[in-house]
Amino acid sequence: MIQAEGLSKRFGPITAIEDVTFSVQKGEVLGFLGPNAAGKTTTMRILSGYLAPTTGRAMVAGFDVVEDSLEARRHVGYLPEDVPLYPEMTVRDYLCFWARLRRLDRPGERIGAVVERCALEGWEKALIGRLSKGYRQRVGLAQTLLHDPAVLILDEPTVGLDPRQIIEVRNLIRSLGGEHTVILSTHILPEASQTCQRVLIIHQGHVVAEGSPEELTARLKGGEQVFLRVGRPPADAVAQLRRLAGVVEVQEMAAGQYRVTCALGQDLRPTVAALVVQQGWDLLDLSAADMSLEDIFLQLTRE
Repeated sequence: MIQAEGLSKRFGPITAIEDVTFSVQKGEVLGFLGPNAAGKTTTMRILSGYLAPTTGRAMVAGFDVVEDSLEARRHVGYLPEDVPLYPEMTVRDYLCFWARLRRLDRPGERIGAVVERCALEGWEKALIGRLSKGYRQRVGLAQTLLHDPAVLILDEPTVGLDPRQIIEVRNLIRSLGGEHTVILSTHILPEASQTCQRVLIIHQGHVVAEGSPEELTARLKGGEQVFLRVGRPPADAVAQLRRLAGVVEVQEMAAGQYRVTCALGQDLRPTVAALVVQQGWDLLDLSAADMSLEDIFLQLTRE
């Protein structure tokens, strides 16, 4: 549904992105991760037809975003970080305005559908300028969905929202997967891990990793990890753990807390538990220690 090949964008001597290549399948929700100024917004503006790439090519729904810009944009719903709202208009007037711009055949039907989808019932006559940040974001999402696009490009859709509003918007975005192909730009890592099926990490204008959180975890950690916490650790606890068959590395994280690494595909918890019980260390916790998406992001951008 989306194909980017060797995208680069230069603003004079400054290179915003360079040789960015990726694809998004129909119905997939892709998390586009990166720190501020990594190149996320530039890439999204190219895909939405707002900017032309310096080099490279991008296709949306089978249409080139430069050569067939109007056709490509008909299939895209784009929500920029700063939502283009008119505070003096009511919610319904704003959606009617966009329906006329989109030349929709049945505007009333579509407006009713997006109002329901974005939980805006009862707010149609409210002035946008008097709405909370969360409801203004819902209005922006409703405008993005108005023409029922195949592709949704959402740039930092939860920025500035409170925790409850973030959860509401996140649930809405998750529900859009399958019906729409979604690219979600964010630097809020839990948002990507809870919303997206696959993530692409960009850093300093370059793609540094791509895959599901599970695939990236397996790639980076290099082995299975076990978290161990005991009440009475001996002075040579690390040495004893390292002598266990299959153990690759042991890291003492704090007093009585250890991260034990073994080869991928192995589970050393029974062996570790047997040692701890036999030696009387007072077992308090023994669990698999997975890398979080934040760990993955920090390690990749550091490398």
